[in-house]
Amino acid sequence: MSTDDGTRGSGAEGERDTGGWPDVPGDTALTIKLPAADPLVRAGFPAHVTVLYPFLHTSRLDARVHRELTGLFAGHDAFDLTLAEFGRYPGVLYLDPWPHDPVTALTKALTLRWPEAVPYRGIFGAGLAPHVTVANSEGPATEDTVYEALRAELAPALPLTCPVRAVHLIVWDGQRWRDRAAYRLRL
Repeated sequence: MSTDDGTRGSGAEGERDTGGWPDVPGDTALTIKLPAADPLVRAGFPAHVTVLYPFLHTSRLDARVHRELTGLFAGHDAFDLTLAEFGRYPGVLYLDPWPHDPVTALTKALTLRWPEAVPYRGIFGAGLAPHVTVANSEGPATEDTVYEALRAELAPALPLTCPVRAVHLIVWDGQRWRDRAAYRLRL
């Protein structure tokens, strides 16, 4: 997935392009924005948790789909995510947003309704656990040292609790990801 700052992604969400994600103009994703966590992210894009990437191509987003998304998300309670622990995927340092259940419930509801929307295009099997990418693409020769230093730097800011009241639809325009819509969760 390409990042919110316009760079291309590969591997785990937001990594720099190394020939991975086949983003095409019109790709969409559903994400949870976590602005309170932005100061912790060093990956060059805003803090977020991906609910479903990719979703439907923008050419399929008609009024009916928007109504269905509005209803689907309105049927799920708003929640808080707590960022307290770090995790690693190859090349990626992330924060583990807890609890996972509300995010995975949203993903499941979306994929049951739109089974053609396969998380991460199936690159990671059933998908990745919810995560907030903090840093990526340091390279195998330096990532352990760099990521351990970054953990030590950021740990005093944790735990951080982030309210989740909406899910955002974003669209890849060929240059960057842009906001298209926000769908409120039930308060």
